[in-house]
Order: sequence, then C-alpha cells, then structure tokens
Amino acid sequence: MNWLSRVRNGIPFLPKRQVADNLWHKCKKCESMIFSKEWEDNQFVCPRCDHHDRIRARQRFDMLFDDGEYDVLKSPEVREDPLRFRDTKKYVDRLKAARSATEERDAMVNATGRIEGRPVVVGVQDFAFMGGSMGVAVGSAFVAGVQAAIAAGAPFIMFTAAGGARMQEGILSLMQMPRTTVALAQLREAGLPYIVVLTDPTTGGVTASYAMLGDVQLAEPGALIGFAGQRVIEQTIREKLPDGFQRAEYLLDHGMIDMVTHRSELRSTLARLIGYLAPEQVAA
Repeated sequence: MNWLSRVRNGIPFLPKRQVADNLWHKCKKCESMIFSKEWEDNQFVCPRCDHHDRIRARQRFDMLFDDGEYDVLKSPEVREDPLRFRDTKKYVDRLKAARSATEERDAMVNATGRIEGRPVVVGVQDFAFMGGSMGVAVGSAFVAGVQAAIAAGAPFIMFTAAGGARMQEGILSLMQMPRTTVALAQLREAGLPYIVVLTDPTTGGVTASYAMLGDVQLAEPGALIGFAGQRVIEQTIREKLPDGFQRAEYLLDHGMIDMVTHRSELRSTLARLIGYLAPEQVAA
C-alpha cells in the first residue's frame, strides 16, 4: 500500500467519489499534477502551462450561456449504418459504445440560449464521440442548427472538433461537406452571422467545409487545425515543416484565422462579435 492510499484510508470524512484517481489531473502538455477542482475551476485549462484541454459539449454550454441556462435541441433522426460497415467491429457496435461512453446521440449537439443577453444557437462537436467525426448525423445536426438559427433570427456559433469525415459512412460522410455549405448559404441569405470557434483538433473534411466558412474565425490557443496530417504532408513534399505548423498561432500569423482567444475570454469575445455582426439584436 502506497503512502497516498494510507493517507486516503485514514481520512474518515473523505467522500467516496473523491478517491486518489480523481483528485488529481495530469496535464497532457507539461505533465504537471493539478488538483482536479483547480483544473475544472480554471475552465479545464492548465494553470501551469495554459494548455487548453478538450471538453465535452455540455461543459461548453455551461461555460458559454448566461447563468448556464440553455435548451438542447433534439438531434435529427437518421438512418444508422447505411453501408452495413464492419472492420474489426460492427459500426452499430461502435455507435452503441460511443453513446454509452458519452451519453450523447452523436458527435454534434445544438443548444439555444443567450450570451450576455443576446439570443444565439450554438453547435458543439464532441471529440469524445468517435473523434467528433462527421457523418450523416453530424451533417443533419448542423443543418438543424442553422435552421433553428434562421427561425429564431439569431447568429449560429459553431465549435468544431473532429478527426474528419466518418470512414464507416464512406461517400455519405463526404456528402455532408456540400450539404452544410448549402445550409450556410441559406443562413447568409437570412442576413445572420456565422461564427466558428476552432478547437483541438479540427482536421480533415470538417476543415475543408464548414469549419473554415465563418464570417469570423476564432481558435483556442494551441489548437491543431489542418486538413492532412503533418507527417503525410512531409512525406508528400519531402520537406520538414516549420515548428508549430497547423497550430492556431501559426494559422493566425499566416492569415488563415482572425484571432486566437483564451477560453476565459471566449464568452465576452463572442458577445462583442455578435454586437458587431447583429447590432439589431437588443440584449435582454
């Protein structure tokens, strides 16, 4: 028995849930050990090195909306496993496992609420659900989010996090690229802003479609953003890529995005942008 276990067992008032495994969080970047409560209170950002960790859709909503109040939109019903795909496991089994682990229907969740009094519709991709991959369900959820924004006359804010298109759905996943682009054309015809927040990681077909079509492109610090992986690019061009290539700060320096915003400043930044892009909306 190690010293931590002895100390833990010797504290009679320690709640059952506060065991050694969840008292601490190890930063993925600097490997510092941080009290989980301190890490969560800091919006899941390492207080030592400022590494922005990946967060879940509901956590994002809690941070973003006024008083943490929002309504989650129902996910559209889609046909599952249209190709009857199977690799080492059946696709339907992978979906069941992802739903059990995340308690979400698929990799994208929409919610409506207010940011500093202004109504918005927010979509968030959850990387914990099969790497946030874009399939028919994600495409349908994105279109539903846009339609909800049009119906409400509100801006649509999208938080991207994806490894790309979902391979188990083949060409059907790639068809979501033009489908989401058409939905965004309808949003613009309605005169409503589309704001994108790129989070770690945003890659593949998501980057090649709705992730880079915002009226304003924001990114969280250190986020990996790109289409193909760095190793694939280096092997193709037979050259070594610069340090920090495909990170948010590199893209900002080269004009690919508009700003890199710390998570603690994201809510106020989005509220300010909504005020610029939709000034006719009066804050409640």
